[in-house]
Amino acid sequence: MKQFAVLLCMLALTACSGKPPQPQAADAPAARTTTPWDGMKKAEQKAKDVQKLSDQQAEREQKALDAAGQ
Repeated sequence: MKQFAVLLCMLALTACSGKPPQPQAADAPAARTTTPWDGMKKAEQKAKDVQKLSDQQAEREQKALDAAGQ
């Protein structure tokens, strides 16, 4: 019983140490969470960008062919 009382006193003293409490997770700004689809969305965007570049190159080549044929 005496050990239990000592333990309670130690816990009480630790709780009243005067240190400011650690910030809770709710106080921190919300971090962006990743999802399994993030990688697929990045790959999809990359494919769209590559397609756009390919279309632009094809348009330039078509204009060059049209200009050379006239």
